[in-house]
Amino acid sequence: MVEWLIALNHLTNKLFNEFSKAKGGDKIVDRTEDQLKFYSLKKGKEIMFAKNIWSKIFVHLFVVVLIAGFSSMANAATIKVGALNDMTGATSDVGKDYALGISDAIHYVNDNGGINGKEIKLYQFDYGYRIPEALTKYKLFKRLNCVAVLGWGTGDTEALSPTVTRDKMPYVSASYSAHLTDPKKTPYNLFAAVDYSTNARAAITAWFDKKWPKNKDYGKRKPRLVCSYMFASPYCSAPIKAIKDQAKLLGFEIGPDQSVSLFAIDTKSQILAMKEFKPDLVWHGNTVMSVAATLRDAYALGLGADHIVDNWGFDENLPKLAGKASEGVMGATVCAFFGENVPMMDKVVEYAKKYNPGVPLEERLNHTVQGWANVLALSEAMKRADKAGDLSGESILKNGFETMRNFDIGLGVPPLNYTSTDHRISGRVPIYEVKDGKFQVVEVVDLKGRWPEKWANEWLGW
Repeated sequence: MVEWLIALNHLTNKLFNEFSKAKGGDKIVDRTEDQLKFYSLKKGKEIMFAKNIWSKIFVHLFVVVLIAGFSSMANAATIKVGALNDMTGATSDVGKDYALGISDAIHYVNDNGGINGKEIKLYQFDYGYRIPEALTKYKLFKRLNCVAVLGWGTGDTEALSPTVTRDKMPYVSASYSAHLTDPKKTPYNLFAAVDYSTNARAAITAWFDKKWPKNKDYGKRKPRLVCSYMFASPYCSAPIKAIKDQAKLLGFEIGPDQSVSLFAIDTKSQILAMKEFKPDLVWHGNTVMSVAATLRDAYALGLGADHIVDNWGFDENLPKLAGKASEGVMGATVCAFFGENVPMMDKVVEYAKKYNPGVPLEERLNHTVQGWANVLALSEAMKRADKAGDLSGESILKNGFETMRNFDIGLGVPPLNYTSTDHRISGRVPIYEVKDGKFQVVEVVDLKGRWPEKWANEWLGW
């Protein structure tokens, strides 16, 4: 830096001398490195120049160049990432905790070297679970030159999928729709989780393996299944085709679906309709608030069925909200519960305390962990792309995500595998059950191992 300042000093002197010569005036002479002396050719006497206007010009030049230099360095050392979250909309009962996980995890990545020394700048917005607002915010991310987006809902993620494909924008969502797992159709959609359809297939299979053989009618008739979810929600309805396919594969009789709003607090009419079919098993595809309401009404009205729940309806709040009605309920999770003894959970808890101390740890959920999983997967992909010398969206996909083979991020997430032909990370799914208000593993279902031909040739993308 000192050498650079001296060189700038000499350049300033040279420019002044040329200007002065043209005007027949005075001249600057370099006497030492730390002192500039001014000579008058007409008067022949020496005047100190240290504090005159040319010194001020030199300082201003230095400041301008320094600011420009730091500005360019800051831009070069910052990677911009957008995030869409639901903190006020229909899925905010789970979205707020996930959003906290995203911000905590970004802090962790930056505190630990960022992306090979480059800091992530996160632009995080609440879009209220409104698809038009998501489209608007995505355009903003493009104008901000974000290299990737951490998305949220199924409706907006699927609506944006053709756009992010055209833009070659890696879009790592909290929507785990299986519609987003086929790179031939949705190459830039990814997530660090097992998809909804795989989770649902595994949950039905675990119930069939563990619970149905204990039923008094086992061996006498087919088990009966109904599905409870919000018909109009792309998230809730995403795995329904796969659920019914798996039910047929296992020999279920399938009853009429029941539409339950994400905002539901009274589901008695739906429960009474279910009672006419006399189901042995109910699939719940909503988020936790409406799932808890449905479980309470089923318990109160004596439905007499077992229940399995999608991952966004199966969290630490479920036993609190549903009480006794949650006992024995089974569910698919994509990661460990908050505070569970698994690798990296200590960092999740540490950063929850450090950056969001106003939220008690007992109120944090497994959705925090889901946010961490997506951030860690994206950061690893960006590190690999950066090492390859190219942080473009295409490089993040091809030199980043699609080079991961059994990459372990901890958090109770299955090791990550992404290829150019398949973005499903795993076929192994842990299924939990609520026992005395706590979660315990019932079975780890290996769909890929159990039905390898169907996994390879039939189930991708739906």
